[in-house]
Amino acid sequence: MKVKLVLPSLTEAKSPFWRPIKYSLFPPLGLASLASYLSAEDEIELIDQHVEKLHIDDNPDLVLIQVYITNTKRAYKIADHYRKRGTFVVLGGLHVTSLPNEAIQHADTVILGPAEQSFPEFLQDFKMKRTKKFYHAKHRRTIENQPVIRRDLIKREKYLVPNSLSISRGCPHHCSFCYKDAFFRGGKSFYTQRVDEILAEIDRLQGKHLYFLDDHLLGDPKLAATLFREMKGMNRVFQGAATVESILKGNLLELAAEAGLRSVFVGFETFSEENLRQSNKNQNLKQSYELAVKRLHDLGIMINGSFVFGLDHDDQDVFKRTVDWGVNHSITTATYHILTPYPGTKLYQDLEKQNRILTKNWDLYDTRHAVYESKKLSPKELEDGYQWAYKEFYSWQNIFKSSFAHDHLTHQLKHLFYTGGWKKFEPLWNFIINTGGLKRMLPLLELLLCEVDKAKGNISEKNLYKSFQ
Repeated sequence: MKVKLVLPSLTEAKSPFWRPIKYSLFPPLGLASLASYLSAEDEIELIDQHVEKLHIDDNPDLVLIQVYITNTKRAYKIADHYRKRGTFVVLGGLHVTSLPNEAIQHADTVILGPAEQSFPEFLQDFKMKRTKKFYHAKHRRTIENQPVIRRDLIKREKYLVPNSLSISRGCPHHCSFCYKDAFFRGGKSFYTQRVDEILAEIDRLQGKHLYFLDDHLLGDPKLAATLFREMKGMNRVFQGAATVESILKGNLLELAAEAGLRSVFVGFETFSEENLRQSNKNQNLKQSYELAVKRLHDLGIMINGSFVFGLDHDDQDVFKRTVDWGVNHSITTATYHILTPYPGTKLYQDLEKQNRILTKNWDLYDTRHAVYESKKLSPKELEDGYQWAYKEFYSWQNIFKSSFAHDHLTHQLKHLFYTGGWKKFEPLWNFIINTGGLKRMLPLLELLLCEVDKAKGNISEKNLYKSFQ
């Protein structure tokens, strides 16, 4: 059987928002995981439209397409094309789970929610020619004892972080604006692999640098503590995501740092308690953002802070206050978003009841556009403020200010390289990516994440040498 797995690009290459550095970060791990359920005799092709050209003049027996909200039009167009050619088309992902009745107009089958249990069921039905329109694993959700991910289908050389992995599904928290929360609704919403399975997957990955794609790497404290103790001495460096609460609680962060944690994504989102309550982001309530930042800095861990504009208690001053806080507290990189009410979320339901949704053009649901009516900010004020925040945070003046606020020269240089490199040298990154030079850049990334002698604030000469091998 010929099977084609496709991830349509989230943004069109001709769009002004197309960023090669962003869309070349991680391979489509979800599709590679689904491929592991196929037979060894199957002829399988995995295509990521962000890094390679999609050819649609073939005739596979089965096409699987992963659909996010901003690639919906491209995904449906590809699906319609293959159905006309007589190919059986399956759609899955966040968007189709939220709007299954829309998706089924373009597919033979739609898989709702996580697919580890429902996809094998579909495959059996497909072979028996008795497929259903919808598959949804409401119960028995697990990622234990799963087949090995088909990483052989991934073109490693095309990605900045090819060693991405996911050791859990979902999140223990339920923020009202979270797309993922809606994806796991109707069943178990947070579950993990076993530690031995995670360690085995790490052992299979070549290279030193890892990136955990989990929404909350510290979401299961007992598992995380055991994992980090086992990883200590494996000579790996890694990045992941955590909440403010988990950063401040117990000694889990220290264990992670000893195991190799060098950068963490933190969802600060807003400084307003009213906004946090509105968003059901209770894990941030009564937590000190400043103490969390200090704890991370003391351990030499870089911070990618996430912030949302446009919540009901935001006014015209929110942009400057947010940027100033990030610069003054030496956040390494900042990720800004305009609040976006994704279909299927409680936020979307609430705003729709209040007649505050301005458009259902899914292309605009990219956190760069105002697609709903904010209480205190006009759509233009939101979009202008969002653009200003990025420009201001990544100005050279603020990059130098935040970089040299660190105590040690090593931390200052790492901050300068990451903060400046992410935005200011983007044309150079684009050139490297477009000319196939990513593979040569991996040692530099590992160098910037390597062990720091915390007593002296110096990069270990041994690790410096090894990073260039």
